[in-house]
Amino acid sequence: MRRDFRGLWDDNWSVEDVESHFREAILTLKRLPSSMLKGCSSSWPDVLYSARELAFQEQKPMRLKATPDAISRLEKALEWIMWVEISERRLIWWRAANRPWKAICCELGCSRSTAWRKWYTACSKVARILNGLEKSYEKM
Repeated sequence: MRRDFRGLWDDNWSVEDVESHFREAILTLKRLPSSMLKGCSSSWPDVLYSARELAFQEQKPMRLKATPDAISRLEKALEWIMWVEISERRLIWWRAANRPWKAICCELGCSRSTAWRKWYTACSKVARILNGLEKSYEKM
């Protein structure tokens, strides 16, 4: 996966660039805080642990937070996804979330090569619009 994200308004977009931006969008969505407010799910008071109890607890994995630049790229990716059909949107998000091709093929009812071709066509449609070679309904 390509990690050198360039500006959002460059003129040479490839399918790999579009794919990497959608993969980063999925990671950014996972890093956003949950919509549930803390303290609203229980009426019990918070438990205060002693230093000894804290030392014997399992360490929780560190949760990374989304950066403002990543959120800006997420918003752009959410705009781009509106340029393709609904079935293509699902396919792009499934692949960005690393869903296996086998599960995608079962969902679509087609072979792996056909599913890949549909995914590639959807990503290339977004890349062509970003390169200015094709117009989207939203850009008109």
